[in-house]
Formats: sequence, structure tokens, C-alpha cells
Amino acid sequence: MHRLLIFLTVLLSVPAFSQTKHPFTFEDMMALKRLSEPVPSPDGKWVLFSVVDVDLSANTKTPHVWIVPITGGDSRQIIKDQDADRPRWAPDGKRFLFVSTKEGGSQIWIADFDGAAGTMTGVHKLTSIATEASGPIWSPDGKNIAFTSDVYPECPDEACNKKKLDEAAKSPVKALIFTRLLYRHWNAYKDGKRTHIFVIEVPAIGGPLGRLISNTPRDLTPGDYDSPVFSLGGQDNYAFSPDGQELCYASNHDKVEAASTNSDLWIVPVNIEAGASPAQAKNITADNPASDSTPLYSPDGGYIAYRAQFRPGYESDRFRLMRYDRRTGEKKDLTENFDHWVGSFVWMPDCKAIAFSADHKAHALIYLVQTQPADKTGTRFSKRALVAGYNDDLAVTSDGKTLLFSRMSITAPNEVYASDAAGDGCPAMTGDVDRGKENCSLNPDRAVTRLNEPLLSQVSMSKFDSFWFTGAHGDKVEGLLLKPPNFDPKQKYPVKFLVHGGPQGAWGDDWSFRWNPELFAANGYVVIMINFHGSTGYGQKFIDAVNGDWGGAPFEDLMLGLDYAEKAYAFIDKDRECALGASYGGYMVNWILGHTDRFKCIVSHDGMFDSESAWGTTEELWFNEWEFKGTPYTNRELYRKWSPHLAATSFKTPTLVIHGQKDYRLDVSEGLQLFTTLQRLNIPSKMLYFPDEGHWVLKPQNSRLWYQMVNDWVDQWVKR
Repeated sequence: MHRLLIFLTVLLSVPAFSQTKHPFTFEDMMALKRLSEPVPSPDGKWVLFSVVDVDLSANTKTPHVWIVPITGGDSRQIIKDQDADRPRWAPDGKRFLFVSTKEGGSQIWIADFDGAAGTMTGVHKLTSIATEASGPIWSPDGKNIAFTSDVYPECPDEACNKKKLDEAAKSPVKALIFTRLLYRHWNAYKDGKRTHIFVIEVPAIGGPLGRLISNTPRDLTPGDYDSPVFSLGGQDNYAFSPDGQELCYASNHDKVEAASTNSDLWIVPVNIEAGASPAQAKNITADNPASDSTPLYSPDGGYIAYRAQFRPGYESDRFRLMRYDRRTGEKKDLTENFDHWVGSFVWMPDCKAIAFSADHKAHALIYLVQTQPADKTGTRFSKRALVAGYNDDLAVTSDGKTLLFSRMSITAPNEVYASDAAGDGCPAMTGDVDRGKENCSLNPDRAVTRLNEPLLSQVSMSKFDSFWFTGAHGDKVEGLLLKPPNFDPKQKYPVKFLVHGGPQGAWGDDWSFRWNPELFAANGYVVIMINFHGSTGYGQKFIDAVNGDWGGAPFEDLMLGLDYAEKAYAFIDKDRECALGASYGGYMVNWILGHTDRFKCIVSHDGMFDSESAWGTTEELWFNEWEFKGTPYTNRELYRKWSPHLAATSFKTPTLVIHGQKDYRLDVSEGLQLFTTLQRLNIPSKMLYFPDEGHWVLKPQNSRLWYQMVNDWVDQWVKR
């Protein structure tokens, strides 16, 4: 009897354990913690990072500052009684700054830190300005903090800015007057304000912390320009010199900003008086008419590293890693023979090398480039790949021994990882890894945080399968395929065919909360994604192939890739396929709508419908004018050649249209025109309109509705 009970217990426990994993749900995704970049302490013992928590019922996203030993282990929230974001250590490691909205509006706070215990011992508010404060960084000498604020350029001081804000808030008239382009950007009207960089003095340890808020910030970048330039994220566009006496920043001073990508690097003394003339700033990259950005001084102060593009007006030109000599003014391209985009980067403490991330096919590797020439010509700089995976947000410990970075995958959002900074790595040949070299091995890495592991361990997910096929121009093109949970190869599965945006973007082994392939697969679908011509990670020539050819090679790649998958994978039901896309992906599914009937349904999110009207209503004109090689008045033939609306008489496929009112990249009128056309053609269609969203759906409950309607629409037409 005893043996029988043991047998029954084991028999029953095995299925119970195997069934603990369930298909990924939207609620699971909202419960995941969203980690920011790692920030190592000066002594190399601790790592700060912020974590965004989503409260679905409250419809909120709240950041908090966390800390973890650099060796890994217990991660914990270090500031518990207020929201906190973007932590940055003081140079001595005894304090760190962060941004909080605890008392209304974004302001900078300072926390005292006990390095032995790894705890916060006090907190103090630093700024209290009407125009709010963001993006703070600490000067290397510990005396100042620089930050950004959106101010009225004509205002000489805080009192003037506050008065104008109060007047605008109280006025019953909300009209705006425009006298130039770029009057709105991405999801907001500029309201006559400019982003400026301010600096504020910080009392020394033991000083009168109570007087912090009485310190008056000084505007280092006065004038009618955005300084730094607008950015959607990534590395800062401003940095202090090692002695704390100079600041370098990116700013675009071209007359028509809406048609220009020409951000330059400017340097300015930190000790200039408030209200000083912009003439005190010096342009150090005036010889490059394209984008220069993300400056970072070498630890010894001899150089400034930065990213540059060389073709003006083209936001998807190759991002190169440059080295500016502060003594001679000489500039060197450290990645001249490297055919991939440089992402985030960090100087090694000895100044002999720079570590950087770069897309490599469906991944983002970490590379190391020597900062001194490897040959007598002085133009070739030795590079090698160090770390595999999908990595970004690089940092290095002060001893130069450990690289820290964020890592994601298609099955998990960001966590903090670490790797040895030393190692032979693999030679980087035009961005690829030379697999033919003997004894070539990438560095091992380790997880520093595991905040999402408990939840993800309960979820059934699949890694993607990669496949290659011959696409347009006879080029090899990569596709990715994701299988549903509890996959049975003997069954036939419907397909969600995802088309990425950009078009200079790519599907990869990365995570998305907005277009999540795992969530699309979770309710019984095979997900197929093609990295068509124009996709990043496959060399600049492959990227450039989409210019002026929006409905050409990319469409051919997508159809050939789906043809290949249907033949190669017997479990695909080719009679039950739906195409979904946003941004350029929205454009492409609109194009598909008029050029093939192979799909049972379409989901078009924030897509271009009429290329000419899209030019007239967008804000970043440089994008449309590069991709369509002019304006509709100078090159109407190309605009009309690739405009989906001109194929409307061929539309037949049931379509869900989605658009946000605050989308100024692709105006809501594009979605409205598409929906009107579908309705007048009596094609089954529905429109999901968000009055409070821009190009992306970001609010938690809006996101829930988005996923629900998208999946329901696909189910309605293909799942039986």
C-alpha cells in the first residue's frame, strides 16, 4: 500500500509540474519589469538601474530605482517612497541623483548612499523649476549637474518662463501661431519652446544640503535652437569633459530643421555666465553636413568619441564611430571598414579602446575597437567581436575589467548582464564574425539581474527558427519563424505575417511590448517575419536598397519569403494567413492590400496610404524627401508610383485600421483616408482610433484593447 501511494504521488506530480507553464498572456506581459541601462558605482561594487512597473488597473507606468551587487544576487528597490528614474552616481560614489515627479513635474533629486551596506541614507530635492528638469548627468569633478529643460528661448530667466507657462495655462485661447516648420514633433506640439541644457551647482558632502533648491541653474545653450537635439532614447547627446570645465552637445542650427539631419557637435565652457551669448559655443563638426551625435570624452580628456553619418538628409545612413582629437581638431573614423551601425559605446578607462554595440543580422553584438591605428596608414583600427546576444546600453567598471550591458531576447525583456572586458574575441570583418579563424571564441557572460525569471519560468515560449531564401536582386534574405505553445508538427497552423517598420528596422532576437511575436503566437499561430531589403543588420547596401523602391524589392522579398516558408514548413496552413504591420509595416500591408489577394485579412496600424498627403502632414520632411527623392512637386512620379491609394480599385481583403490622433510622423488622416476608402468599397473593415496616443500605443489599458482587437480580428477571418 505504501509503495502504491508513492507511485500515485509521483504519477500525479509529473503532469502537474509540466502543466505549470501556460501560454503567454497580455497580463503576463504587463507584469514583467522593464529594466533600464546599468550604472556601475565608481568603486565597482554596485549597479543602479531603474525599473518601470505597470499597474494595469490604474493604467499607469511608474519607474523605481533598484540596486544589485555587481557580482549578481539580490536585486532590490532602493528608493521606496517615491517614483524614481535615471539614476547616476556622483564621482565619489557617496551620492547618486535621480529624476522624480513626487512633488509634481519632473525634478532632480539627490540620494545619500552608504557604500558598505548598499543603502540610501537620505534624499534631497535639487531642482524646483517651472519648466521641469530631465536627463541629469554629474560632472566628473562632482561640482555640477547638467540637465535639460524645455524653455521659451526669448526668456532670460526662470521668472519669465514661469510667467509664460502660467499665462498659457490660464488663457481661454489655445490657438498656436506657426512661422516655420517643425512646429510639432512625433506626438507633441512644440508650443514655442526649445530644449536647453542647464547646469546647477551641487554643494560638497557635508555642505548645506538644505539650500539645494535655492541654487539657480544657468542656461549653457541659450538661443532659438534645440540643444541637445531631439532623441527617442539611447545614449545622451551631451557630456562633460573629464575636468568638468567643458560640455559638448549636439544641436542643429540649419534654417529648415524639418528638412535637415545636420546636427553638429558644439562645445561650451561650463563657467559661462547666465544669459551668455550663444556665440561662446564652438562648432567642432561644421565640416560634416550630416548628423553628428552622442559625444563622449575619453577619460584622459584627449579625445571626444561620437557617432556620425556622412549623407545629409538621410537618417538611415551608416552610423560610424568617430574620434575627435581635442588638441589638433583631427577626426578619425574608427569604423571605416565596418559595415554595420554603431549603437551605444563606452571608452575603456585606459583610453586604448572603445566598446560598442552593433546590429549583426538578427542580433546585436558587443565589439571592441582600438583607438590607435593598427597600420602605418593611420586609417585602419583593429576591431573584434567580444559578446554574443542582443545587447545594448554599455557601461564599464572603473578598473576596466568588467563590461555591463542590457540584454534582451525574443523570449525575455531586458536584464542586466556582465562580461569580462578582456579576451581575444573574434575578428570583425565588415561587421561580421570571421568564423574561419581558429581558436576564435566570444567572451562568456553572466546575468547580474533575474527580475523577470520567476514569471517567465511559468510561461511557455518558443525561440525563433531562422531560414534563408533568395529574394529580390538575387540576394540572400533572412526570415524568422516562431511556433505556438504546445506545438504539434502534425497539425496545420494559421499564420500571422508580421511586417516591421522603419523601413530601416529589423526583426531579431529582441523583445517588444508593443508588437510582441510571442504574444501573437500564444493563441495558436505560427508567426513569420521577413527582414526584407531595407532591414538593418545586413550591411548598408542592403539598407539603401529600399530608397526609392518602397513597394518594389521589399514586397518581392515578403512574398518570396512567405512562399519559401509555406513549402519548407508542412505545418503552415497557407489558406489561413493574415498580414499585420505598423509604420512602414502599415504602408506595406496597405500596398499588399492592392497587389495580392493571398491574405484572409489585414491589420494596418499608422500606415501611409497616400504618399503625397503623407508628405504634407508629416513633421520630419527629410525622411519622405530622401525616400522618395524629392518633394511631390519635384518628383511626383515616384510618389505616385509607390502610393497604396492608387491601387484602391484592387482592394478586396478585410482590413482593421488603427491610428492615433497624436501621431505626427504619419498623420491620423492617413488612417482615416484608408478606412473611408474601404467603407466606400464595401470591404469588411473596422477602425480603432486612439485620441490619446501617438505613433505608438503606450498606455496600458489602450495596449490591452489594441491586442484584444488585433487578435480578435485575425481570429475572425483565419481561425476555424
